[in-house]
Amino acid sequence: MATKSTVFTTRWGMLLAMVGMAVGTGNIWRFPRMAASNGGGSFLVAWVVFLLMWSIPLLILEFGMGKGTRAGPIGAFVKTLGPKFGWMGAWIAFTACGIMFYYSVVMGWTLQFFGASITGAIPSDPPEGFWEGYAASPSALLTHAIAMGMAVFVVSKGVRGIETTARILIPSLVILVVVLALRAVTLPGASEGLAFLFTPDWGALASPTIWLEALTQNAWDTGAGWGLVLCYAIYMRTRADTALNAFVIGFGNNTMSLLAGIMVLCTVFSVRPDAVNEIVGAGNEGLTFIWVPQLFDTLPGGQFFMVIFFLALVFAAWSSLIAMIELASRVLIDLGMGRSQAIAVVGIVGLLMGLPSALSMTFFQNQDFVWGVGLMLSGFFFAFAVVRYGVSDWRATFINTGHSDIHIGAWWDWAIRLVLVQAVVLIGWWMWQVRADGLAANLNPLEAFTMGTVALQWAVVLAILIGLNRWLVNRTTTYGEAFRKEPSGAGDGPIPPPPPGDRGGG
Repeated sequence: MATKSTVFTTRWGMLLAMVGMAVGTGNIWRFPRMAASNGGGSFLVAWVVFLLMWSIPLLILEFGMGKGTRAGPIGAFVKTLGPKFGWMGAWIAFTACGIMFYYSVVMGWTLQFFGASITGAIPSDPPEGFWEGYAASPSALLTHAIAMGMAVFVVSKGVRGIETTARILIPSLVILVVVLALRAVTLPGASEGLAFLFTPDWGALASPTIWLEALTQNAWDTGAGWGLVLCYAIYMRTRADTALNAFVIGFGNNTMSLLAGIMVLCTVFSVRPDAVNEIVGAGNEGLTFIWVPQLFDTLPGGQFFMVIFFLALVFAAWSSLIAMIELASRVLIDLGMGRSQAIAVVGIVGLLMGLPSALSMTFFQNQDFVWGVGLMLSGFFFAFAVVRYGVSDWRATFINTGHSDIHIGAWWDWAIRLVLVQAVVLIGWWMWQVRADGLAANLNPLEAFTMGTVALQWAVVLAILIGLNRWLVNRTTTYGEAFRKEPSGAGDGPIPPPPPGDRGGG
């Protein structure tokens, strides 16, 4: 039987933990470059559309599935679809873990640059000198290990530890980003950056690339389809609402992205309007770790604001890495491990699996590409589970409970069906573009950014998970049942029974 310490103590604490899960380096590190490289205002239109058509529906789904089944991704899919489909939940968990393996490396980068901004070691001459002397070096291994240790420490303290950390990190992160955004909009020429970000070129929306990038960024922004919200929702009280929480997280998270975009683009347009294309085209690493220090160095009080910027990145990365480690630990706990042992295993495996990304930028970028695209397949699996169960029935059972703050209507049913269509169309379009660009070259599995490398890595993982499906399901359903009930003493009573385990063809 679970104890009272296995639920969030307050709704505020839960929301902060989930916002911390969603708000990460993807908001501050990735969003400004994606917006700038894809037309600014035009990208913003597509990005908002997918917030409503992809992220919010999936966040509502994950809230309902986690709270309703009280199991991690594997057990949740078994209880929703039946034992034949446990591998789908395992795929979702593995994709999040695949991202975790290199995300800890990114957090290590933020730690290194935070320290260097305090000591004045950056910016350097030449501008890329500090970055090139650090990236893919033994120092990157050390910061990767420190990042994993910091996140594992918080997760080892349980739900209360995660909640307490979020109460400190997230308000601090919001304050830091707001301060930087306010500073940026007061710079001379900042209005040009605002105009670029918020003025759409409607004709540019005819480009499929903008829509593909907008969906991928939404998945990165909000964490929708990762299984992270599902995992945290396990620790919600029975009377906690799901739908309103999903809207709060989705819109709150994307507001942080907008503030980050304002902060970076206004600074770029103010300080180096002659080099906007060069700066925003420098890639995530180049923009954040080479150009941003150079930009801050030209401003009055630039070192102070640089310290704030990299501290905000540390907080954002830390809160998201905590959620990924909790998800991986949750899967092992459902498979029968004790919590302490599960966290230790995740920490050691995460440390070892992150070594190649820490030592090779090519490997890092390959993994970012493969598992970033993999999030679309994860979203497809979530939507497939609910559609096969029966969307209206699922909504009535798991979302519109007696404790809901708002009632979710039939629009959500169509939105979930549309998620299926979006995933298929966008993956299909991507494959068509690859074919048009030269099929033979793009099937090479040894290149970093080809369809071949994605297909090979996906196929290996799917084959292993499908082959292990029976074992995974048997272990999960045996050991996961204790989490179907609310903790003793919480005052909320038992959870409604989940749907039959063989629903949908078990």
